[in-house]
Amino acid sequence: MFGFLKKLTAGTPSIDVAELDARLTAGEVRLLDVREPNEFKDGHVPGAVNVSMRRLPDQVGKLKKDKPYAVICESGSRSNSATGYLLEQGFEGVVSVRGGTSAWRRSGRKISR
Repeated sequence: MFGFLKKLTAGTPSIDVAELDARLTAGEVRLLDVREPNEFKDGHVPGAVNVSMRRLPDQVGKLKKDKPYAVICESGSRSNSATGYLLEQGFEGVVSVRGGTSAWRRSGRKISR
């Protein structure tokens, strides 16, 4: 059922939180948070849209393709899987955020609730 979750590739494109911040500020990317809704409510990067990993296959058709996506989770594992999945679905320029929301928090950047 969730076979795509197991497909982790070492070559998954990724960026760090500083680059994410710069790309968000420039309006170059959309931010997709693939954590569970309760995790998202506990704190997320401002402007992130929440579609949990388990819902991603059902929701992928509703995602806009006008900008590339930066995909974030708590630490980077789920976002790596989701990035690979979105690339397989024809999304271009998708990147995973290394260190996830934890790294964003540790950097002192703003968290929304």
